[in-house]
Amino acid sequence: MSEEYKEIKDIEDIDIAEGEGADEMFEHFAITVDKGQKMLRLDKYLVDRMEHCSRNRIQTAADSGNILVNGVAAKSSYKVKPLDRITLVMPYPKREIEIIPEDIPLNVVYEDDDLIIVNKEAGMVVHPGCGNYSGTLVNALTHHLKDLPLFQEGDMRAGLVHRIDKDTSGLLVVAKNERAHARLAKQFFDHTIHRRYVALVWGNLEEDEGTITGNIGRSPKDRLQMYVFADGSDGKHAVTHYKVLKRYGYVTLVECRLETGRTHQIRVHMSWQGHPLFNDSRYGGDRILKGTTFSKYKQFIENCFSLLPRQALHARSLGFVHPTTGKDMYFESELPEDLLSVIAKWDGYVAARKLEEE
Repeated sequence: MSEEYKEIKDIEDIDIAEGEGADEMFEHFAITVDKGQKMLRLDKYLVDRMEHCSRNRIQTAADSGNILVNGVAAKSSYKVKPLDRITLVMPYPKREIEIIPEDIPLNVVYEDDDLIIVNKEAGMVVHPGCGNYSGTLVNALTHHLKDLPLFQEGDMRAGLVHRIDKDTSGLLVVAKNERAHARLAKQFFDHTIHRRYVALVWGNLEEDEGTITGNIGRSPKDRLQMYVFADGSDGKHAVTHYKVLKRYGYVTLVECRLETGRTHQIRVHMSWQGHPLFNDSRYGGDRILKGTTFSKYKQFIENCFSLLPRQALHARSLGFVHPTTGKDMYFESELPEDLLSVIAKWDGYVAARKLEEE
């Protein structure tokens, strides 16, 4: 059985992970039908075995091709047979946290009847959680989309199929109805969504392009941090592809393409490789890791940190198949001012050093 799935016993047996990765936005199960099972409709069979899961939710998943029987997409009316192997992918059910609609300005890049693309500012939490019960993207969306059924039930995960960290800026796609939600979730699960990020990292990467592969899970020492289990003994499979955009000697501007969507994936993978993101306080990037001992350089870095008081990471592009039309959709956002300002400072620093050397 793939590590991506857990055996169904009941819904409480599933570990609902917290974090900003796309793969934590939906749940996935697997079950092998008993030898003595009588023929029964697929949706009825699953409702009987999954607590707190409605028949409508299962039917929506089936209609979106998210339920496979023996590796083949099955309809709700399929008659379950002994030893059938059933696998499911579904967006998480709602949680019991009251969502207050808030009239918070949103940078909407695109919107239609099925989805909305938002360019999130750094500093905004995506959905309510411990210590963040207002001012989140979900609070804003609940107000913006208040006439839609999906956003009238106070669901803290309404429409979400992926997340980006509070202090990461960039593009997010949000579904506006159940069908779009299920179909987009399936694309994230299948890793067919195209996501590219721009990051400024400490150090000078050896190769112009490369791939980082290492299982990611909660740190055994700090639950607020993620950790790379290099031997594959724990965590979940994670792959990050990177390409150097510009070298500054002490720091490097890179583009990262996510093949998987684990919590803090780019941040923890880069840190593991010895290249923490610039000013990433959680993974050790908020101090001088490369450079000179001159006080002038120290002041330069402090000025950069002041301009960019967060990790230097921006979700620049997003590509997927539209859940209704089937057309390829692609969106790209400009780098935010704080990141552009720091890049400009590094351009100036390198130019000044070249002049001094001439």
